[in-house]
This record gives sequence, C-alpha cells and structure tokens, in this order.
Amino acid sequence: MADHDSERVTLARLPSGVAVETTVHTYGSGDPVVYAQAAQHGREINGTAVLRRLHDYLLDADLDGTFVAVPVADPLTFDTVSYTTPEAYDSVNNNMNRCWPGDPDGSVHERMAAALWEYVGDADYIVDLHTGSRDMLTHSVYLQGDDDCRRLAEAFGTRLLLAEAAGDDADVEWEERNFGGKLRVAATREGIPAITPELAHNKELVSDAIGTGVEGTKNVLRETGVLDDGVDVPEWTGVRARNHLGRVKATDAGLFSAAGGLAVGNSVEEGETVGELFDPTTYETLQTATADRAGVVYSVTREATVTAGETLVGVAMRLDDE
Repeated sequence: MADHDSERVTLARLPSGVAVETTVHTYGSGDPVVYAQAAQHGREINGTAVLRRLHDYLLDADLDGTFVAVPVADPLTFDTVSYTTPEAYDSVNNNMNRCWPGDPDGSVHERMAAALWEYVGDADYIVDLHTGSRDMLTHSVYLQGDDDCRRLAEAFGTRLLLAEAAGDDADVEWEERNFGGKLRVAATREGIPAITPELAHNKELVSDAIGTGVEGTKNVLRETGVLDDGVDVPEWTGVRARNHLGRVKATDAGLFSAAGGLAVGNSVEEGETVGELFDPTTYETLQTATADRAGVVYSVTREATVTAGETLVGVAMRLDDE
C-alpha cells in the first residue's frame, strides 16, 4: 500500500485577508516524482474527478516513486465556474495558465503559481489536466521536438497528439497570447517534461472523459516507473498534428451552422466547406467557412451565436515526422 499525505496550502490572500487555499496530495516517496494538477481553469472539472478516482486506486498500489496531485489548482476560478478569474481578484493576470513559474511578490495568480511551483520544481514529470468543450476531440499537447514530452503524451494514450512549437519556432500568435507562461511550457523550459491532456466536456462530470484521464495518468505513472502494477503501457497508435494552427474564424457576428456530418476526428481537405455563418435577421449568408488547410478536425463550435474573430472549427495539420 502506498503512503499518503495531504496538506492545505495557502496560495495567496484576498484583500479582506481571506486565504486562497488548496489541498496537495502526496503518494509514495522517493524518485522519480510525477506532479499532476487539475482545474487550473475552474470550469474544467473532469481532471479533478480523475484525481479523486486515482486516489482510491493509488492507496492500494505499489509505488516506486512519488505522485503529487493538486485537484484544484485555481480555487478562484473553480468557485466562479469560470475560465479566468474575475477582474476584482486579479486585474493584471486573469489567466493563471499564463503566469508560470509565478512570482511570490506578484499579482494574485502569479503568487498562486509561485506557491505551486514549489512542488512543480521538484518534479521529474508533469501532467496538467485540462478539459475542452463538449465538441473537442480529446487530445494531449506536448512541446514539439522534445522526445521526453512526446513519450509522456504517447503514454497517456489519446488518439490525437498535438505538438506545439515554442520560442523561435512558434508563430507570432504564440507570443501575442503569452503562451510562454503556460505551466507545460515553463516546466519544459526548466527541463521537466510536461504534457497537457485536454479531456472532453467542461462544466460537467462525464464518465468516459474521467475514465480516459484515469487510464492516461496511470499509463504516465507506469511509463515513468512510479507505478508498478504489472500492466504494460499500450503501444500508441494515433495521429500527431500541429497545435494552434488551422483555426477557422468567424469573419462577422451571427449564427453559425456546422456542415452536415462534420464531427471531431474527421479529416478535411484545404478549401472544404465546414459550415455557414448567417445573419439571423436578414437570413443573408455572411461567410461560407472553409478549412484553410488539410488536417484533422479537433473542435467544432456548437454554441451557434458567435462574434467576429471567434473560432468556428479547429483543424490540426498532420505531422508525419518531427
């Protein structure tokens, strides 16, 4: 049976003096150390349920190393069921996943990240559990060209792996959106292999999504040698593609209707019609949305009311090699 400890950790304080706290669970001891967290964005709750289900399993497991789990990384967004924190809490950095490795003297989110970095910095591997929309294909993101990160992503086992370029190899948008402050990127820059699995369905607990996260995290623990339960990590077979490319965006505001039969996991060709944007009052077609490249559809907007610039369909460009 694995040793288990839990501790309440103060991440930051609000203007009233109320402490922002979370719980950190530690299983086993020694090296290697795998760190996992969930609910960095508060509406992304399936990862929290993943760590809860893993808890019962790990208590009876044989561990040859340490697993550190933080089920609610950002209590502020968790309590407001939101992606970012309200401006009243942090008007400087409303997205915790743009603040890593944090700053103990910075804004609220920077302080929260710095408090958790005390655990992150001691890890050998990192799994940052996120949850996409209902109509997003479950996938894992890793740093393109990093073999250790890719190994973790393949072990986690989602059919789609998205490789994200960074630094000088990234596009302009990468820098404009401050992706360098993501936990996965900051950790990898410090030499700690990290992945971001994106499970399906935010705001609701979905058994299939939770099961995918549980098995994926177990496989990472097996791959890294922390978990020895006699189960082999399955050989990965799937699709690798580029991340944050090929987003089909709305050119105007209106109602978006996806093309009939379009679903996540579909392959599309460059120029293929993926939907129609129309004016709900005049019935005029404002945009015939087409894929700007060949690839795999990994997200489709089903909430039909959209504004200009909003992503309608995500298309990931296949990678045959890196």
